[in-house]
Amino acid sequence: MFEPVIAPSGTLLGLLQRGRGDGTLHALTAPRAEALAALNHCVLRDPRHDWQVENRSLYYARLYLDLHGELDEIEAHLFGAEDVLDTEECRTGLALAVLGHLASYGRHDALELLRRYASVGTNWAWALDELALRDDDAGLRALAAPVLARFPADAEGEAELAAAVRDAFEPRPWRLWADDPRESVATRVRAAQEAGSFDRWQRQLRPQGPRPGWSVQAVFDWAQQGIERGAALHVPAARCLSAVAGPEDRPQIIEAARSGSDGARCTALRHLADGNDPAALDLIEGAVSTGSAAVADAAVDALERMRSVAAVDRARGWARRPDALGAAAGRLLACRGGAQDSDLVLAALREAVRGEGPDALTLWTLVDGTGRLGIACAAPVLRHVYRETASSHLRGRAARALAATDPSFPAGFAVECLWDCEESTREIAARHAETGDVRVVEQLRRLAADPAEEAEVQTAVRSRIGPDMPAV
Repeated sequence: MFEPVIAPSGTLLGLLQRGRGDGTLHALTAPRAEALAALNHCVLRDPRHDWQVENRSLYYARLYLDLHGELDEIEAHLFGAEDVLDTEECRTGLALAVLGHLASYGRHDALELLRRYASVGTNWAWALDELALRDDDAGLRALAAPVLARFPADAEGEAELAAAVRDAFEPRPWRLWADDPRESVATRVRAAQEAGSFDRWQRQLRPQGPRPGWSVQAVFDWAQQGIERGAALHVPAARCLSAVAGPEDRPQIIEAARSGSDGARCTALRHLADGNDPAALDLIEGAVSTGSAAVADAAVDALERMRSVAAVDRARGWARRPDALGAAAGRLLACRGGAQDSDLVLAALREAVRGEGPDALTLWTLVDGTGRLGIACAAPVLRHVYRETASSHLRGRAARALAATDPSFPAGFAVECLWDCEESTREIAARHAETGDVRVVEQLRRLAADPAEEAEVQTAVRSRIGPDMPAV
Protein backbone atom coordinates (compact mmCIF):
# COMPACT_ATOMS: atom_id res chain seq x y z
CA MET A 1 0.00 0.00 0.00
CA PHE A 2 1.26 3.48 -0.92
CA GLU A 3 1.71 6.11 1.76
CA PRO A 4 -1.48 8.16 1.99
CA VAL A 5 -1.46 11.73 0.71
CA ILE A 6 -2.71 13.95 3.54
CA ALA A 7 -4.35 17.26 2.65
CA PRO A 8 -3.41 20.47 4.53
CA SER A 9 -4.74 20.66 8.07
CA GLY A 10 -6.77 23.76 7.32
CA THR A 11 -9.01 21.99 4.78
CA LEU A 12 -12.09 19.90 5.47
CA LEU A 13 -10.49 16.88 3.83
CA GLY A 14 -7.30 17.31 5.86
CA LEU A 15 -9.25 17.53 9.11
CA LEU A 16 -11.25 14.40 8.32
CA GLN A 17 -8.17 12.47 7.22
CA ARG A 18 -6.54 13.26 10.55
CA GLY A 19 -9.66 12.25 12.47
CA ARG A 20 -9.80 15.58 14.27
CA GLY A 21 -12.91 16.67 16.10
CA ASP A 22 -12.92 19.87 14.07
CA GLY A 23 -13.40 17.68 11.00
CA THR A 24 -16.82 16.61 12.22
CA LEU A 25 -17.75 20.12 13.35
CA HIS A 26 -16.73 21.63 9.99
CA ALA A 27 -18.44 18.87 8.01
CA LEU A 28 -21.74 19.51 9.78
CA THR A 29 -21.66 23.18 8.73
CA ALA A 30 -20.30 22.66 5.19
CA PRO A 31 -22.51 22.00 2.14
CA ARG A 32 -23.71 18.41 2.49
CA ALA A 33 -22.40 17.30 -0.92
CA GLU A 34 -18.93 18.68 -0.14
CA ALA A 35 -18.87 17.01 3.28
CA LEU A 36 -19.96 13.64 1.90
CA ALA A 37 -17.37 13.82 -0.88
CA ALA A 38 -14.59 14.40 1.67
CA LEU A 39 -15.95 11.66 3.92
CA ASN A 40 -16.13 9.12 1.09
CA HIS A 41 -12.60 10.05 0.02
CA CYS A 42 -11.34 9.16 3.51
CA VAL A 43 -13.23 5.88 3.79
CA LEU A 44 -12.29 4.64 0.33
CA ARG A 45 -8.63 5.78 0.54
CA ASP A 46 -7.59 4.94 4.07
CA PRO A 47 -5.59 7.98 5.33
CA ARG A 48 -3.97 6.24 8.29
CA HIS A 49 -0.21 5.74 8.34
CA ASP A 50 -0.72 2.69 10.56
CA TRP A 51 -4.13 1.23 9.78
CA GLN A 52 -3.70 -1.54 12.36
CA VAL A 53 -3.37 0.89 15.26
CA GLU A 54 -5.13 4.17 14.54
CA ASN A 55 -8.91 4.48 14.86
CA ARG A 56 -11.16 6.04 12.24
CA SER A 57 -14.11 3.70 11.66
CA LEU A 58 -16.41 4.85 14.49
CA TYR A 59 -15.51 8.48 13.76
CA TYR A 60 -16.50 8.13 10.09
CA ALA A 61 -19.58 6.03 10.87
CA ARG A 62 -20.92 8.69 13.24
CA LEU A 63 -20.43 11.31 10.56
CA TYR A 64 -22.32 9.19 8.00
CA LEU A 65 -25.19 9.09 10.50
CA ASP A 66 -25.10 12.83 11.13
CA LEU A 67 -25.02 13.59 7.39
CA HIS A 68 -27.58 10.88 6.53
CA GLY A 69 -25.00 9.66 4.04
CA GLU A 70 -25.74 7.13 1.33
CA LEU A 71 -23.50 4.10 0.89
CA ASP A 72 -23.40 3.97 -2.92
CA GLU A 73 -19.70 4.84 -3.17
CA ILE A 74 -18.74 2.28 -0.52
CA GLU A 75 -20.73 -0.33 -2.43
CA ALA A 76 -18.95 0.50 -5.68
CA HIS A 77 -15.59 0.34 -3.91
CA LEU A 78 -16.26 -3.07 -2.38
CA PHE A 79 -17.75 -4.76 -5.42
CA GLY A 80 -15.62 -3.23 -8.18
CA ALA A 81 -13.09 -5.15 -10.29
CA GLU A 82 -10.23 -3.85 -8.13
CA ASP A 83 -11.43 -6.08 -5.30
CA VAL A 84 -10.14 -9.06 -7.29
CA LEU A 85 -6.92 -7.36 -8.42
CA ASP A 86 -5.89 -5.86 -5.05
CA THR A 87 -6.46 -8.36 -2.25
CA GLU A 88 -4.72 -6.42 0.52
CA GLU A 89 -6.87 -6.05 3.65
CA CYS A 90 -6.01 -2.38 3.94
CA ARG A 91 -7.88 -1.59 0.70
CA THR A 92 -11.29 -2.53 2.09
CA GLY A 93 -10.76 -2.90 5.84
CA LEU A 94 -11.74 0.64 6.80
CA ALA A 95 -14.89 0.58 4.66
CA LEU A 96 -15.95 -2.75 6.18
CA ALA A 97 -15.32 -1.50 9.72
CA VAL A 98 -17.40 1.63 9.02
CA LEU A 99 -20.22 -0.58 7.72
CA GLY A 100 -19.96 -2.64 10.89
CA HIS A 101 -20.49 0.39 13.09
CA LEU A 102 -23.34 1.62 10.91
CA ALA A 103 -24.99 -1.78 11.20
CA SER A 104 -24.74 -1.57 14.98
CA TYR A 105 -26.52 1.80 14.79
CA GLY A 106 -29.40 0.16 12.93
CA ARG A 107 -28.47 0.93 9.31
CA HIS A 108 -29.92 -2.13 7.54
CA ASP A 109 -28.33 -1.11 4.23
CA ALA A 110 -24.90 -1.42 5.86
CA LEU A 111 -25.78 -4.86 7.21
CA GLU A 112 -26.88 -6.04 3.78
CA LEU A 113 -23.65 -4.79 2.19
CA LEU A 114 -21.61 -6.72 4.75
CA ARG A 115 -23.61 -9.89 4.08
CA ARG A 116 -23.14 -9.55 0.33
CA TYR A 117 -19.44 -8.87 0.63
CA ALA A 118 -18.91 -11.81 2.99
CA SER A 119 -20.46 -14.00 0.30
CA VAL A 120 -18.48 -12.81 -2.72
CA GLY A 121 -15.75 -10.35 -1.64
CA THR A 122 -12.03 -10.97 -1.45
CA ASN A 123 -11.68 -9.67 2.12
CA TRP A 124 -14.63 -11.82 3.22
CA ALA A 125 -13.04 -12.80 6.56
CA TRP A 126 -13.04 -9.18 7.75
CA ALA A 127 -16.68 -8.77 6.76
CA LEU A 128 -17.53 -12.00 8.56
CA ASP A 129 -15.83 -10.73 11.72
CA GLU A 130 -17.92 -7.55 11.55
CA LEU A 131 -21.09 -9.60 11.12
CA ALA A 132 -20.13 -11.90 13.98
CA LEU A 133 -20.51 -8.93 16.30
CA ARG A 134 -23.70 -7.50 14.79
CA ASP A 135 -25.75 -10.01 12.80
CA ASP A 136 -28.33 -12.44 14.15
CA ASP A 137 -28.03 -16.24 13.99
CA ALA A 138 -30.24 -16.52 10.93
CA GLY A 139 -28.14 -14.04 8.97
CA LEU A 140 -24.92 -15.85 9.85
CA ARG A 141 -26.34 -19.30 9.05
CA ALA A 142 -27.27 -18.05 5.58
CA LEU A 143 -23.58 -17.32 4.94
CA ALA A 144 -22.35 -20.84 5.68
CA ALA A 145 -22.85 -22.18 2.16
CA PRO A 146 -21.19 -19.30 0.23
CA VAL A 147 -18.25 -19.13 2.65
CA LEU A 148 -17.60 -22.88 2.60
CA ALA A 149 -17.89 -22.87 -1.20
CA ARG A 150 -14.69 -20.80 -1.27
CA PHE A 151 -12.74 -23.89 -0.19
CA PRO A 152 -12.53 -26.80 -2.66
CA ALA A 153 -13.40 -30.21 -1.24
CA ASP A 154 -9.87 -31.57 -1.69
CA ALA A 155 -6.86 -31.85 0.61
CA GLU A 156 -5.58 -28.35 -0.18
CA GLY A 157 -9.00 -26.77 0.24
CA GLU A 158 -9.60 -28.50 3.56
CA ALA A 159 -6.21 -27.33 4.81
CA GLU A 160 -7.07 -23.75 3.83
CA LEU A 161 -10.44 -24.06 5.56
CA ALA A 162 -8.78 -25.35 8.74
CA ALA A 163 -6.39 -22.37 8.68
CA ALA A 164 -9.29 -19.94 8.21
CA VAL A 165 -11.16 -21.43 11.16
CA ARG A 166 -8.03 -21.45 13.32
CA ASP A 167 -7.10 -17.85 12.55
CA ALA A 168 -10.62 -16.35 12.70
CA PHE A 169 -10.70 -13.25 14.88
CA GLU A 170 -14.34 -13.84 15.85
CA PRO A 171 -15.21 -17.56 16.28
CA ARG A 172 -18.98 -17.13 16.60
CA PRO A 173 -19.93 -17.93 12.96
CA TRP A 174 -17.79 -21.08 12.91
CA ARG A 175 -19.24 -22.31 16.19
CA LEU A 176 -22.72 -21.66 14.85
CA TRP A 177 -21.96 -23.53 11.64
CA ALA A 178 -20.47 -26.47 13.55
CA ASP A 179 -23.98 -27.02 15.01
CA ASP A 180 -25.78 -26.38 11.72
CA PRO A 181 -28.65 -28.83 11.04
CA ARG A 182 -27.25 -29.37 7.52
CA GLU A 183 -24.90 -32.28 7.94
CA SER A 184 -22.73 -31.25 5.00
CA VAL A 185 -22.01 -27.91 6.71
CA ALA A 186 -21.61 -29.11 10.28
CA THR A 187 -19.39 -32.08 9.44
CA ARG A 188 -16.99 -30.00 7.37
CA VAL A 189 -16.68 -27.17 9.92
CA ARG A 190 -16.16 -29.56 12.84
CA ALA A 191 -13.41 -31.34 10.90
CA ALA A 192 -11.77 -27.96 10.19
CA GLN A 193 -11.95 -27.02 13.87
CA GLU A 194 -10.28 -30.29 14.89
CA ALA A 195 -7.60 -29.90 12.23
CA GLY A 196 -6.88 -26.35 13.36
CA SER A 197 -6.53 -27.41 16.98
CA PHE A 198 -4.23 -30.28 15.99
CA ASP A 199 -2.07 -27.94 13.89
CA ARG A 200 -1.75 -25.51 16.82
CA TRP A 201 -0.71 -28.39 19.09
CA GLN A 202 1.90 -29.57 16.58
CA ARG A 203 3.42 -26.10 16.33
CA GLN A 204 3.73 -25.97 20.09
CA LEU A 205 5.69 -29.24 19.96
CA ARG A 206 8.13 -27.79 17.41
CA PRO A 207 9.39 -24.54 18.96
CA GLN A 208 12.15 -22.72 17.14
CA GLY A 209 15.07 -20.90 18.69
CA PRO A 210 17.38 -21.37 21.68
CA ARG A 211 17.37 -24.53 23.75
CA PRO A 212 18.38 -25.13 27.40
CA GLY A 213 22.07 -25.64 27.70
CA TRP A 214 23.06 -23.17 25.01
CA SER A 215 26.32 -21.33 25.53
CA VAL A 216 26.88 -17.59 25.30
CA GLN A 217 28.53 -18.06 21.91
CA ALA A 218 25.59 -20.14 20.67
CA VAL A 219 23.23 -17.27 21.51
CA PHE A 220 25.48 -14.81 19.67
CA ASP A 221 25.58 -17.14 16.65
CA TRP A 222 21.78 -17.43 16.62
CA ALA A 223 21.42 -13.63 16.67
CA GLN A 224 23.89 -13.31 13.78
CA GLN A 225 22.02 -15.94 11.76
CA GLY A 226 18.89 -13.83 12.19
CA ILE A 227 20.61 -10.73 10.80
CA GLU A 228 21.91 -12.71 7.82
CA ARG A 229 18.38 -13.76 6.88
CA GLY A 230 16.89 -10.31 7.54
CA ALA A 231 15.37 -10.94 10.97
CA ALA A 232 16.44 -8.88 13.98
CA LEU A 233 16.71 -11.36 16.84
CA HIS A 234 18.89 -9.43 19.26
CA VAL A 235 16.01 -8.65 21.64
CA PRO A 236 14.99 -12.29 22.27
CA ALA A 237 18.68 -13.23 22.11
CA ALA A 238 19.41 -10.78 24.95
CA ARG A 239 16.71 -12.46 27.05
CA CYS A 240 18.30 -15.84 26.29
CA LEU A 241 21.68 -14.45 27.23
CA SER A 242 20.34 -13.44 30.64
CA ALA A 243 19.35 -17.07 31.19
CA VAL A 244 22.61 -18.71 30.10
CA ALA A 245 25.31 -16.18 31.07
CA GLY A 246 27.07 -16.15 34.40
CA PRO A 247 29.51 -13.68 36.00
CA GLU A 248 32.43 -15.51 34.38
CA ASP A 249 31.00 -14.69 30.91
CA ARG A 250 31.08 -10.92 31.39
CA PRO A 251 34.47 -10.38 29.65
CA GLN A 252 33.25 -12.29 26.58
CA ILE A 253 30.02 -10.28 26.47
CA ILE A 254 31.85 -6.96 26.82
CA GLU A 255 34.22 -7.91 24.03
CA ALA A 256 31.27 -8.87 21.83
CA ALA A 257 29.65 -5.49 22.53
CA ARG A 258 32.90 -3.75 21.56
CA SER A 259 33.93 -5.62 18.42
CA GLY A 260 31.75 -8.65 17.74
CA SER A 261 29.61 -9.39 14.72
CA ASP A 262 26.53 -7.23 14.30
CA GLY A 263 24.24 -9.86 15.82
CA ALA A 264 26.51 -10.45 18.79
CA ARG A 265 27.14 -6.75 19.29
CA CYS A 266 23.44 -5.84 19.28
CA THR A 267 22.65 -8.69 21.68
CA ALA A 268 25.48 -7.87 24.07
CA LEU A 269 24.63 -4.16 24.17
CA ARG A 270 21.00 -4.92 24.97
CA HIS A 271 21.99 -7.43 27.67
CA LEU A 272 24.44 -5.06 29.35
CA ALA A 273 22.05 -2.12 29.24
CA ASP A 274 19.18 -4.15 30.72
CA GLY A 275 21.47 -5.19 33.55
CA ASN A 276 22.75 -1.61 34.10
CA ASP A 277 26.29 -2.88 33.68
CA PRO A 278 28.87 -0.15 34.48
CA ALA A 279 30.50 -0.64 31.07
CA ALA A 280 27.24 -0.29 29.09
CA LEU A 281 27.26 3.49 28.62
CA ASP A 282 30.78 3.67 27.19
CA LEU A 283 30.05 0.73 24.91
CA ILE A 284 26.83 2.38 23.69
CA GLU A 285 28.71 5.57 22.86
CA GLY A 286 31.33 3.57 20.99
CA ALA A 287 28.71 1.58 19.08
CA VAL A 288 27.03 4.74 17.81
CA SER A 289 30.39 6.06 16.59
CA THR A 290 31.87 2.89 15.07
CA GLY A 291 29.06 0.41 14.51
CA SER A 292 26.87 -0.30 11.52
CA ALA A 293 23.44 1.26 11.22
CA ALA A 294 21.88 -1.82 12.83
CA VAL A 295 24.34 -1.70 15.74
CA ALA A 296 23.84 2.04 16.24
CA ASP A 297 20.05 1.62 16.30
CA ALA A 298 20.34 -1.22 18.81
CA ALA A 299 22.66 0.91 20.95
CA VAL A 300 20.31 3.89 21.19
CA ASP A 301 17.35 1.57 21.84
CA ALA A 302 19.31 -0.01 24.66
CA LEU A 303 20.12 3.41 26.11
CA GLU A 304 16.47 4.42 26.25
CA ARG A 305 15.66 1.31 28.29
CA MET A 306 18.15 2.16 31.02
CA ARG A 307 16.82 3.36 34.36
CA SER A 308 19.94 4.11 36.36
CA VAL A 309 20.98 7.48 37.74
CA ALA A 310 24.25 7.11 35.84
CA ALA A 311 22.37 6.77 32.54
CA VAL A 312 20.36 9.91 33.21
CA ASP A 313 23.52 11.83 34.15
CA ARG A 314 25.28 10.71 30.98
CA ALA A 315 22.22 11.58 28.90
CA ARG A 316 22.44 15.17 30.15
CA GLY A 317 25.87 15.39 28.58
CA TRP A 318 24.79 13.75 25.33
CA ALA A 319 21.46 15.55 24.83
CA ARG A 320 22.91 18.38 22.73
CA ARG A 321 24.73 16.05 20.32
CA PRO A 322 23.40 16.41 16.75
CA ASP A 323 23.16 12.67 16.14
CA ALA A 324 21.09 9.62 17.02
CA LEU A 325 22.71 9.37 20.45
CA GLY A 326 21.75 12.96 21.26
CA ALA A 327 18.16 12.32 20.17
CA ALA A 328 17.99 9.17 22.29
CA ALA A 329 19.42 11.07 25.26
CA GLY A 330 16.66 13.67 24.89
CA ARG A 331 14.03 10.92 24.90
CA LEU A 332 15.61 9.32 27.97
CA LEU A 333 15.45 12.62 29.82
CA ALA A 334 11.83 13.05 28.72
CA CYS A 335 11.05 9.72 30.38
CA ARG A 336 13.42 9.75 33.36
CA GLY A 337 14.69 13.27 33.83
CA GLY A 338 13.67 15.83 36.42
CA ALA A 339 12.60 19.45 36.40
CA GLN A 340 16.20 20.51 35.83
CA ASP A 341 16.09 18.78 32.43
CA SER A 342 13.14 20.79 31.09
CA ASP A 343 15.30 22.98 28.86
CA LEU A 344 17.01 19.96 27.30
CA VAL A 345 13.71 18.19 26.65
CA LEU A 346 12.17 21.34 25.19
CA ALA A 347 15.21 21.82 22.93
CA ALA A 348 14.92 18.21 21.76
CA LEU A 349 11.21 18.70 21.05
CA ARG A 350 11.82 21.86 19.02
CA GLU A 351 14.69 20.29 17.10
CA ALA A 352 12.62 17.20 16.24
CA VAL A 353 9.74 19.29 14.91
CA ARG A 354 12.07 21.60 13.02
CA GLY A 355 14.20 18.81 11.55
CA GLU A 356 11.78 15.93 11.01
CA GLY A 357 8.32 17.51 11.01
CA PRO A 358 5.19 16.91 13.07
CA ASP A 359 5.03 13.18 12.34
CA ALA A 360 8.49 12.20 13.59
CA LEU A 361 8.47 9.02 15.68
CA THR A 362 10.75 10.64 18.25
CA LEU A 363 7.96 13.08 19.10
CA TRP A 364 5.87 10.42 20.81
CA THR A 365 8.29 10.20 23.74
CA LEU A 366 9.22 13.88 23.75
CA VAL A 367 5.59 15.04 23.78
CA ASP A 368 4.83 12.69 26.68
CA GLY A 369 7.87 13.98 28.55
CA THR A 370 6.89 17.58 27.99
CA GLY A 371 3.55 16.90 29.64
CA ARG A 372 5.14 14.86 32.43
CA LEU A 373 7.54 17.69 33.28
CA GLY A 374 4.84 20.36 32.89
CA ILE A 375 6.90 22.52 30.51
CA ALA A 376 4.46 25.41 30.05
CA CYS A 377 6.51 27.24 27.42
CA ALA A 378 6.28 24.18 25.19
CA ALA A 379 2.57 24.80 24.57
CA PRO A 380 3.05 26.58 21.19
CA VAL A 381 5.07 23.63 19.85
CA LEU A 382 2.53 21.15 21.22
CA ARG A 383 -0.29 23.07 19.56
CA HIS A 384 1.59 22.88 16.25
CA VAL A 385 2.05 19.12 16.61
CA TYR A 386 -1.61 18.75 17.55
CA ARG A 387 -2.78 20.62 14.45
CA GLU A 388 -0.39 19.22 11.87
CA THR A 389 0.36 15.59 12.69
CA ALA A 390 -1.34 12.95 10.57
CA SER A 391 -1.10 10.47 13.45
CA SER A 392 -4.20 10.45 15.61
CA HIS A 393 -2.22 8.72 18.38
CA LEU A 394 0.42 11.44 18.45
CA ARG A 395 -2.32 14.07 18.43
CA GLY A 396 -3.84 12.39 21.48
CA ARG A 397 -0.50 12.51 23.25
CA ALA A 398 -0.20 16.19 22.36
CA ALA A 399 -3.68 16.78 23.80
CA ARG A 400 -2.67 15.07 27.04
CA ALA A 401 0.48 17.20 27.23
CA LEU A 402 -1.51 20.36 26.52
CA ALA A 403 -3.91 19.49 29.32
CA ALA A 404 -0.90 19.56 31.66
CA THR A 405 0.81 22.66 30.24
CA ASP A 406 -1.69 24.96 28.50
CA PRO A 407 -4.27 26.90 30.55
CA SER A 408 -6.28 27.56 27.37
CA PHE A 409 -6.76 23.84 26.64
CA PRO A 410 -10.16 23.36 28.41
CA ALA A 411 -11.80 26.12 26.37
CA GLY A 412 -9.79 25.41 23.22
CA PHE A 413 -8.67 22.09 21.80
CA ALA A 414 -10.45 20.11 24.54
CA VAL A 415 -13.78 21.08 23.01
CA GLU A 416 -13.04 19.64 19.58
CA CYS A 417 -11.40 16.59 21.18
CA LEU A 418 -14.86 15.44 22.27
CA TRP A 419 -15.41 14.50 18.60
CA ASP A 420 -11.92 13.04 18.03
CA CYS A 421 -11.46 9.64 16.39
CA GLU A 422 -9.38 8.22 19.28
CA GLU A 423 -11.24 7.16 22.40
CA SER A 424 -8.28 8.06 24.62
CA THR A 425 -8.41 11.64 23.26
CA ARG A 426 -12.17 11.82 23.82
CA GLU A 427 -11.55 10.67 27.39
CA ILE A 428 -9.08 13.52 27.97
CA ALA A 429 -11.61 15.97 26.56
CA ALA A 430 -14.41 14.59 28.71
CA ARG A 431 -12.30 15.29 31.79
CA HIS A 432 -11.16 18.79 30.81
CA ALA A 433 -13.54 20.50 28.36
CA GLU A 434 -15.32 23.53 29.79
CA THR A 435 -19.06 22.95 30.01
CA GLY A 436 -19.96 26.59 29.44
CA ASP A 437 -20.11 25.80 25.72
CA VAL A 438 -23.53 24.34 24.86
CA ARG A 439 -21.89 22.04 22.28
CA VAL A 440 -19.82 20.47 25.05
CA VAL A 441 -22.84 19.64 27.18
CA GLU A 442 -24.73 18.20 24.23
CA GLN A 443 -21.79 16.04 23.12
CA LEU A 444 -21.12 14.79 26.65
CA ARG A 445 -24.71 13.63 26.89
CA ARG A 446 -24.46 11.95 23.49
CA LEU A 447 -21.29 10.09 24.43
CA ALA A 448 -22.83 8.97 27.70
CA ALA A 449 -25.82 7.48 25.89
CA ASP A 450 -24.01 5.96 22.90
CA PRO A 451 -23.69 2.15 23.27
CA ALA A 452 -20.76 2.16 20.82
CA GLU A 453 -18.70 4.48 23.03
CA GLU A 454 -15.82 3.03 25.05
CA ALA A 455 -16.39 2.45 28.76
CA GLU A 456 -13.44 4.65 29.76
CA VAL A 457 -14.91 7.60 27.87
CA GLN A 458 -18.33 7.12 29.41
CA THR A 459 -16.80 6.89 32.89
CA ALA A 460 -15.02 10.21 32.29
CA VAL A 461 -18.25 11.76 30.98
CA ARG A 462 -20.25 10.63 33.99
CA SER A 463 -17.67 12.21 36.28
CA ARG A 464 -18.57 15.56 34.68
CA ILE A 465 -22.34 15.44 34.19
CA GLY A 466 -25.11 15.00 36.72
CA PRO A 467 -28.70 15.95 37.51
CA ASP A 468 -27.72 19.57 38.03
CA MET A 469 -26.13 19.99 34.59
CA PRO A 470 -28.05 22.52 32.45
CA ALA A 471 -30.54 20.96 30.08
CA VAL A 472 -29.86 21.19 26.36
